[in-house]
Amino acid sequence: MTSDGKNSAKHAPLAQQITTTIPLRDARAARARLDELAQNAREADDAKIADALEALFAEKQVANLVMALFDHSPFLSRLASRPERLLPLLRDAPQESHARIVSAQRDFFRTQHDSGIDLDAAGEAFRKARAEHALLVALADIGGVWDVDQVILVLSEFADASVSGGIDLLLTELAGRGRITLADPENPGPGSGIVVLALGKHGAGELNYSSDIDLVVFYDPQAQSLPDIYEAPKLYSRLAQGLVKLLSERTGHGYVHRVDYRLRPDPGSTPVAIALPSAYSYYETVGQNWERAAFIKARPIAGDLSLGADFLKDLAPFIWRKYFDFAAIADVHAMKRQIQAVRGHAEIAVAGHDIKLGRGGIREVEFFVQTQQLVFGGRRPDLRGRRTLDMLDRLHKDNWISEEARTELASAYRFLRTIEHRIQMVADEQTQRLPADEKALTDLAQFAGFKTLKAFSKALTDHARNVQKHYALLFEEGPELASEAGSLIFTGSEIDPETIATLERLGFRDPERAAETVRGWHFGRRSAITSARAREVLTELTPALLAALGGTADPDGALARLDDAFGKMPAAVELMMILINHDELLTLFADLLGTAPRLAETVARRPHVLDAVIDPAFTDPVVDEQAIAEQVREIIGNPPSFEDFLDRTRDATRQLNFVAGARMLSGVFTAERAGAAQAAVAQAVIQASFERVRAAFEADYGTIPGGRVAILGLGRLGARDLTATSDLDLVIIYDFDPDNRESDGRKSLDAIAYHQRLTQRLVSALTAPTRRGALYEVDLRLRPMGGKGPVASQFRGFRHYQENEADLWEHMALTRARVVGGDADFAAQVEDVIAQIIALPRDFTEVAREVTAMRKLIAQEKGEDDPWDLKLAAGGLTDLDFLTQALILGHASEHPDLIHCLPALVLQRAGELGLIKPEHATDLSNAQSLLSRILHWERLTIEGRFDPESAPAPILRRLAAEAGVPDLERLEKELADTRKMVRKLFQHYLEGGSST
Repeated sequence: MTSDGKNSAKHAPLAQQITTTIPLRDARAARARLDELAQNAREADDAKIADALEALFAEKQVANLVMALFDHSPFLSRLASRPERLLPLLRDAPQESHARIVSAQRDFFRTQHDSGIDLDAAGEAFRKARAEHALLVALADIGGVWDVDQVILVLSEFADASVSGGIDLLLTELAGRGRITLADPENPGPGSGIVVLALGKHGAGELNYSSDIDLVVFYDPQAQSLPDIYEAPKLYSRLAQGLVKLLSERTGHGYVHRVDYRLRPDPGSTPVAIALPSAYSYYETVGQNWERAAFIKARPIAGDLSLGADFLKDLAPFIWRKYFDFAAIADVHAMKRQIQAVRGHAEIAVAGHDIKLGRGGIREVEFFVQTQQLVFGGRRPDLRGRRTLDMLDRLHKDNWISEEARTELASAYRFLRTIEHRIQMVADEQTQRLPADEKALTDLAQFAGFKTLKAFSKALTDHARNVQKHYALLFEEGPELASEAGSLIFTGSEIDPETIATLERLGFRDPERAAETVRGWHFGRRSAITSARAREVLTELTPALLAALGGTADPDGALARLDDAFGKMPAAVELMMILINHDELLTLFADLLGTAPRLAETVARRPHVLDAVIDPAFTDPVVDEQAIAEQVREIIGNPPSFEDFLDRTRDATRQLNFVAGARMLSGVFTAERAGAAQAAVAQAVIQASFERVRAAFEADYGTIPGGRVAILGLGRLGARDLTATSDLDLVIIYDFDPDNRESDGRKSLDAIAYHQRLTQRLVSALTAPTRRGALYEVDLRLRPMGGKGPVASQFRGFRHYQENEADLWEHMALTRARVVGGDADFAAQVEDVIAQIIALPRDFTEVAREVTAMRKLIAQEKGEDDPWDLKLAAGGLTDLDFLTQALILGHASEHPDLIHCLPALVLQRAGELGLIKPEHATDLSNAQSLLSRILHWERLTIEGRFDPESAPAPILRRLAAEAGVPDLERLEKELADTRKMVRKLFQHYLEGGSST
């Protein structure tokens, strides 16, 4: 045929161009519907239409085509049942019908320009146009008039006209109300300040029959068209919402397009219209690879097109990176493997197969092309095209892929897109899943032009296997990302329903919130994971991470705490890399998030504390004070500056305390051993800090002749039982040669001032926050005269004060005092004096009276009614401590071995000595052990006041297990009974004023 012949054929009526015949399920019923159509026209007194239809239906191919619509598609049957709609489409050339419909849609605003905009009338007209165009496309497609390339193009052009016509209509309506000024009312878009980009298949000009249209709306916040630029966010967002109403709202005339704005930046937390500077900043800083892939297809289609073109030009460095971006392959392939976990099939199937998302489907062809565009497009501008088929040709021409790959993938793409259209034409549904029912599948095969299901199945599987073959060659093998529980997809534009189901199976009580949390990570809502590398690692880690969190007793709480940690961390790549390479650490970290948030926060801030957990010594520890002191010094090393020293002491303390807590959580340590280990860490850090502070101080002030220092630890530090939140109760004692009081440095100080300043520097070293955080809170109030006295006490003055002026409560504090730092040759002398003070003869009755009065005063000032404050509650650890200290002070003169007895053993020793009844000693010792264990767990797991109403369930179960009871109710009863017993015996021995 000559070119003139081809041109004349192109302009021939659609009825004359039909080339295909569709098998019918029920030819008789379809013929009856055909005859009824012409009869309806005749009964409506429209003889011309009836005659024309009957003449057309006399042609076998035309009759078969229209009967196929009636036979296979309820949706198309309804559209074709209007004679006045069907006849022009069959009688005119399809390209001319398409041009007419598109032109009317695009220019509809002109028809109402003078009379004022009627949005309801516009909506009706738009919907009728869509119905006519949908019928036109079906006739041309099913009739073999248009191939699939032409079908997807005209569908895209009609969507362009709908969006462009809709925006122009809404801009004209706004201008009519004085809300905006249009530079050219006949062409509202230019200078309007708004641009609509089409993404996805729409942007590529490859729209499918019943597809949503993926749009993003951007605006210029400084647009000159606005009378008030401060109104820009509200006005343009309302305009974008108005477009959704115009196109998506279903009425009696149907709908035009389903509009999806979820490809905009962070759709969960942004308005539907985004300011261009904000959009640019988002993509430049936290844009993801899937968004780069989406913007390959981006195209301005409505509003100010030049504004959109400039934006895409500015965005080019984000989309097209100059270096070969092979990480994009891993990231996009990760998304694809996650999608396949449930939506696709491990093997290619037919019944129920998703021809878009399943193996060998449309998405694999698209990913095959897009990933190579992302990798090489930065240096090869000719690979920056939008259309999949065009880019397959270009990849082949540039020798990136073989001719076989180009041919087979293009053929499969066209086949699958055609089947996609047949699926959607049945009921105008946005689906790509083949029927699972054999009869429905057979019907679809016939609608697609196949005589048998067997022939259809073979064609489908052959194409799908070809796609899978080339896709696998591109991506090779990768680690399986999808959880065994099912689909986990977070990097796309919407929350996947099957992901919600997977999260439910994993144990999340609020899967929607969990999904949105993880999506927020991908959208850059947490600064720790905004880098490209962080998001790539996150894609790999997410399924395993969620599975690990799901294995905890509180998956939702654990995820929330991880999200909070990501919000506080400067960067999370290091942590995620450690977790992705060590399954056991991932499990432990998940457990920490669920049961010990304090430890989890330590991991988040310093991921390498986890290194100790994979050390074999973790489960076989040496925890004596000397070994821990060596570990502390090894971690601190010999830093060149004092600031580095401070940072390293914090690193050492955090790491070793984390290990103690993790061992406690893992069952390697009892609470008592964890307390002893943390006390040993504190003691080693105090000594190391003292030595470094003293060295720096002596460089300025020299030394004091005969100067010696002892650092006393009291309270839990003195008792070798620090909890995770304990302060350090310290008293600094010093001595010197009274005949030579001046220091010998370049700056001279009196001995008293010297040791006061030295103490202040030591306290500062232990308490000052640095870039590595805080170390300890230090309490010096147990020194002579408390807050009114000097921060350091001269040895002779300390002894005199304790022997002659101190109150009983100060001697009570000394029962737990021991030297934890300073000069070793001074320690024994100080401890001897303390032992002498404790052993002073005292009347037990008087001791009991004062201790009881002091306990009542504390109850008045701090309360004793909170049953979960195991320290201050009536019958809690304070009662036990006071009773223990009373027994020591009241009987140490007669039984000096009580002085050196560990606090945990004092009660048992008192029972052996007959100071209290042996059975009471056992009961009180057991109570002390129980309450102390629970307190340790409270402090390890929860920051601040412990509240069972808000505490995670696994923590409550852990506390119950420590008490040997099954649940919270029994735990509360056990603690209440224990405290009641302790208070009763406290009153018996102290308020009664006697021992047994």
